[in-house]
Amino acid sequence: MFNILVLEDDELFASTLEDFLEDEGFEVDIASDGEECLDLNYEKNYDLYIFDINVPKINGLDLLKQLRNSGDQTPSIFLTSYKDKDTLKEGFINGCDDYIRKPVDLDELILRIKALLKRNKKQFDIVELNSTLTFNPDTKRVFENNCDLNLPVKLTELLELFIENRGSIVTKEMIISKLWNVDEDYSEGSIRVYINQVKKLLGKESVLNIKGIGYKVEF
Repeated sequence: MFNILVLEDDELFASTLEDFLEDEGFEVDIASDGEECLDLNYEKNYDLYIFDINVPKINGLDLLKQLRNSGDQTPSIFLTSYKDKDTLKEGFINGCDDYIRKPVDLDELILRIKALLKRNKKQFDIVELNSTLTFNPDTKRVFENNCDLNLPVKLTELLELFIENRGSIVTKEMIISKLWNVDEDYSEGSIRVYINQVKKLLGKESVLNIKGIGYKVEF
């Protein structure tokens, strides 16, 4: 299941968005101002941001700029009533990937969300890991012969990261960013534990150790 962080100070519209996105299978958190949005972001990793621009405390433009400057490249969509080109230009300069003008057509929004997530290697289709294992990206569950293995959350998140980057090198920094929030402690040993668990699932030959850089998964 994909996690979406919504920044919207209109309570009725925020509630409508939340209900709609949850019905579409997403997990949604709502923030009514920029500071609350930052607090939620520190507590949890998100797959997508949907930000209104004109919100209290920290506006959407400045908030996304802060996140991008900190190295956060999470895909983002602005929902805005602004029509002037300068504001939209500033949004793209600050790192947004797309925008939709209010009033929002929810059918258009879901199409843009799915397109943006796919461009950022987020999977929607069932992934076959081998002849018996499959990964469901919507629920983030791994099945063996259609039986749920009930794997730990961090293990499935690591597996998802490898799936999204099949054939490419996954650095240790990418793993840390995916598995741990900024206020969580991690260790080299814990990374190795999860890597070894992936090897047990996929087979040792599927996970290559790129010395001093990270790992590469081929399956």
